[in-house]
Amino acid sequence: MTVRVPAKVNLQLSVGPVRDDGYHDLVNVFHAVSLFDEVTAVPSGRLEVRVEGDSIEGVPTDADNLAAKAARLLAVRVGVAPTVALRIRKSIPVAGGMAGGSADAAAALVACNELWQAELPREELMELAATLGSDVPFALLGGTAVGLGRGERLTSALVRGRFHWVFAYADGGLSTPAVYAECDQLRGAFEERVAWPRTSADLMSALAIGDVLALGKALSNDLQPAALTLRPSLRRTLRAGRDFGALGALVSGSGPTCAFLVESEAHALDLVVALSGVGVARSVTQAYGPVHGATIIESH
Repeated sequence: MTVRVPAKVNLQLSVGPVRDDGYHDLVNVFHAVSLFDEVTAVPSGRLEVRVEGDSIEGVPTDADNLAAKAARLLAVRVGVAPTVALRIRKSIPVAGGMAGGSADAAAALVACNELWQAELPREELMELAATLGSDVPFALLGGTAVGLGRGERLTSALVRGRFHWVFAYADGGLSTPAVYAECDQLRGAFEERVAWPRTSADLMSALAIGDVLALGKALSNDLQPAALTLRPSLRRTLRAGRDFGALGALVSGSGPTCAFLVESEAHALDLVVALSGVGVARSVTQAYGPVHGATIIESH
């Protein structure tokens, strides 16, 4: 059973004050893009994980892998042994702010649900996904959606048309907890009053009418200052993208991937070539969105 699952970019990531449980209230506008991991689940005598792809250093292949945790969680829910071999073929960057680990967990839920003939409805899979992490439910849903709470309470957004993106991958990753901690520290240092996050009306309007120029102006990420503090070289990457005509530029999620909104597929290709030529990233690729969430592509 093979499931394809997309990366995400955050069109808006507004971070509220720290809650009593240590999390932050968020307004998180997710957008699924055409960069995919594939997770294949086959019967096995035990739970095992194999990871394939470029730049997969640091991806756990033991019980700490989020896809393995997803398989165990589903097995407990449906009352079966978690005897499955998961083969993860990665194209989403690792620790890149594009929810690759969360995507793999979502794909594992869908793949094992089919493999074990559990027949859990998507609503139950979404509930399980929310216990695994804030980004996992969206990887199931796909498209474009507003996430509230920790990001797990999702409402699909109205989107007209297709948007084209260029993604610049940095060397190495950034720890999401470290970026949030740096965000809190920066706010404290500047005695910044942290407002309750609100969905951007300009952003939602741009999506609804398919206005790429307005969308570029409305992109925002409260974690970006923290990511730039921890990885100052990203400033040069963002500046280069803007200089080469990107309509919008921001760090994706907790980084360090930089995302650039462009006006067309042709412009995306031009920007890939330009950014590759000036050496501001480990690699550069193009994609489009929105796309569907975790989808079965092959049944063995």
